[in-house]
Amino acid sequence: MLTHLQVRDLAIVSHLELDCSRGMTALTGETGAGKSILIDALSLVLGDKAEVSLIRSGSERAEIIAEFDLVACAAARDWLVGQALDDEDACIVRRLIVREGRSRASINGRSVSGAQLRDLGNLLVDIHGQHAHQSLLRANAQRDLLDAYGGHLPLAQTVGTAFRNFRTVDQRFKALESACQERAARLDLLRFQVQELEALGLTADGIESLDQEQRRLSHLGRLQETGAQVLQTLAEAEPSIEDQLRAATAEIAELATIDPALAESRELLETAAIHASEAAASLRHYLDGLDLDPAALAAVDARLAQVHDLARKYRILPIQIPETLTERRTELETLEQADVTLVDLRTEQASAWQHFLSQARQLGAARATAAERLAKTVTTAMQQLGMEGGRFAIQIEPLTDERAGGSGLEHIEFLVSANPGQPLQPLAKVASGGELSRISLGIQVATAECGSVPTLVFDEVDVGIGGGVAEIVGRLLRRLGESRQVLCVTHLPQVAAQAHWQLRVRKEAISGQTHARIEPLDDSARIDEIARMLGGTAITARTRDHASEMLGWG
Repeated sequence: MLTHLQVRDLAIVSHLELDCSRGMTALTGETGAGKSILIDALSLVLGDKAEVSLIRSGSERAEIIAEFDLVACAAARDWLVGQALDDEDACIVRRLIVREGRSRASINGRSVSGAQLRDLGNLLVDIHGQHAHQSLLRANAQRDLLDAYGGHLPLAQTVGTAFRNFRTVDQRFKALESACQERAARLDLLRFQVQELEALGLTADGIESLDQEQRRLSHLGRLQETGAQVLQTLAEAEPSIEDQLRAATAEIAELATIDPALAESRELLETAAIHASEAAASLRHYLDGLDLDPAALAAVDARLAQVHDLARKYRILPIQIPETLTERRTELETLEQADVTLVDLRTEQASAWQHFLSQARQLGAARATAAERLAKTVTTAMQQLGMEGGRFAIQIEPLTDERAGGSGLEHIEFLVSANPGQPLQPLAKVASGGELSRISLGIQVATAECGSVPTLVFDEVDVGIGGGVAEIVGRLLRRLGESRQVLCVTHLPQVAAQAHWQLRVRKEAISGQTHARIEPLDDSARIDEIARMLGGTAITARTRDHASEMLGWG
């Protein structure tokens, strides 16, 4: 649920901080005091389009920060984990709107896109009224709500899994079927390619060995010439390094008889003379084994040319030739066994489809039963909410096999007629924001136990109603607040009096500028505010007594 909202420099708000509690909270105040700005702030922080015109005059940027407690919102926690944005049960969402440049957003301190904000917002807050963010207008949300109300969400998940399994098998079958249509030509090509690649007899290690042998053979002259020069210097020149080391060793050995401190130097010189002798012997052996046959180099060059020509033909690197051979062999074996595999896949495809149909038909029957119950419940609520003669229905339209999907075999749409004699039409086409708010309220109350969005915001659901209907609206909101967090912007005292908490929004002029302020009301201030809503600016003892009575304190 929403625990804290902070707004800076948005419209007429210079700085506002709001702590939110569980239950139902009423936001009241004079017309034009800025109550809707709170709704705008919530909408913006949860991904609505940001307009530069919303930034307070004289400021360069506006900032909204919303904090949520996710203890009771597993869907939002799972989403954050999936996006690597989780921070235990806390969630802090920040939106920054600037005059120059693009607006920025973050979740738990990490930058996110507008799409990510909207995805998270759909899991955290529903705003009902003349604003966007109304999940009940989305077809998939209506379907999910019906499934949750009917208690068949597990069956809906089973249907989704069954359809995905069918799609996997179906795609494999169609891919193999398509390949088989060109099977003969493809088989001939694959056999030729496998034979050609196998004839090369090349491994990844073989390519490296060829490269090394080519480098050696192409530099034989240099290897022989330089090797002979080094051998001459080491052992065959007059004097050679070997001779000089032996002479130096003898001289130091004689001096070591005079000063034993030279013993280590003598040993090192002896070792150096031995190493020089061994190096010379190794060089003689290497030079004796050098083969200056030009034919060997020509053979290696021809072999490498063959390798590179084949690599260019297949548009691959030489080192990828063994891997390409393996791929062609695998495809060849698959096509050679395609007849058997295709029959097996066709059987598996038919079985997967029948399993999906079986589960989907069960789901369809369950949805039909739940739709009747929900329609009756919401229609009854509409009568109580000042829409006498109004009707609510759920249209379940069967889909053809081609249009069937993971959501089942039917398209689900909420229909409503707000007034007697009017035809049912999709909920999304209801013209009146007030009617839409009250219908949404009826649906939310009817499905309160199965809803997953923890915070519901109702923006002026009392438009066009009064008296007893307003009191019913207030009671329904309070009832909804027993299981969900409810924020309600209202002008009616009958609605505000039902709230667990009440906040007053007012605007004031400071240094020639208009500022909106919000303040929580204690019992005494709440009586005064309800009295103001009842009697206008002139608050009398009678209106205060009436307000106290409405609050249940009289």
